[in-house]
Amino acid sequence: MADIVIFILMGYLIGSFPSGLVYTRLAGMEDIRSIGSGNIGATNVLRTGNIKIAIATLLTDMLKGALAVLIAKQFLSDTGAAFIGVAAFLGHIYPVWLNFKGGKGVATYIGVLAGLSFIAVTGFILIWLIMAALLRYSSLAALTASLAVPVIFYLLPDMQTIALISLVMTFIVFFKHLENIQRLWKGEETKIGNTKK
Repeated sequence: MADIVIFILMGYLIGSFPSGLVYTRLAGMEDIRSIGSGNIGATNVLRTGNIKIAIATLLTDMLKGALAVLIAKQFLSDTGAAFIGVAAFLGHIYPVWLNFKGGKGVATYIGVLAGLSFIAVTGFILIWLIMAALLRYSSLAALTASLAVPVIFYLLPDMQTIALISLVMTFIVFFKHLENIQRLWKGEETKIGNTKK
């Protein structure tokens, strides 16, 4: 039991590293939380116009999820590692260092998937790319792709428990995107390539 608690704490701390905030501050930019959506994720970092820092943020946030899972896999079952991935995912969304106000979790979710299943993460990315290309809404693409993940896991051999775990993460992603969903419904969501904040 104590070992599991240690791994959960490890996952949470890895996930809680606020890469977007750290990278923009190191670059001498204004507090990322004061612009755009106020989010510390890559999408909001991109609104600064600095593509390199946005990409670095995206990759780091993905790495957090993958790293937590891959470390846990060395000592725990895949299901156990999935729970540690959830801890990293929650760490990103609710980092203790920022009064529990972090990102929306999509990039870290992708990282967790990468650590758990090549098929699942490939499915997510393909669905995201297709939806983004067709409709040009990053949020809608992420929501659609995350909704497909539990189904993908359910169809994979011996992944039904992980399907349920991923369903919880998908629910949280939807919760964190409630404002985006409202804007989508009203036709007010910003499209990819539109610099409007």
